[in-house]
Amino acid sequence: MYQFLLTLMLVLSILIIIAVMMQPSKQNSAASAFSGGATELFGKTKARGFEAFMKRATTVMGIAWVAVAIALAYLSSK
Repeated sequence: MYQFLLTLMLVLSILIIIAVMMQPSKQNSAASAFSGGATELFGKTKARGFEAFMKRATTVMGIAWVAVAIALAYLSSK
């Protein structure tokens, strides 16, 4: 069981990295880094299509990663 969870943790880690790298960037230019993204603060819209799918997939994989990490910690303590 421990080996399976360890392999699952490795696969989830790689998939999370890929999912984060595939997400579209939020900033249009380097100037938006200095403004703090104030224009995006009040003009938020819901993500749609590919962006929404990637957000959900990253969230689900992140939650699964934490659950596997807790399970591995529990198994390694016994």
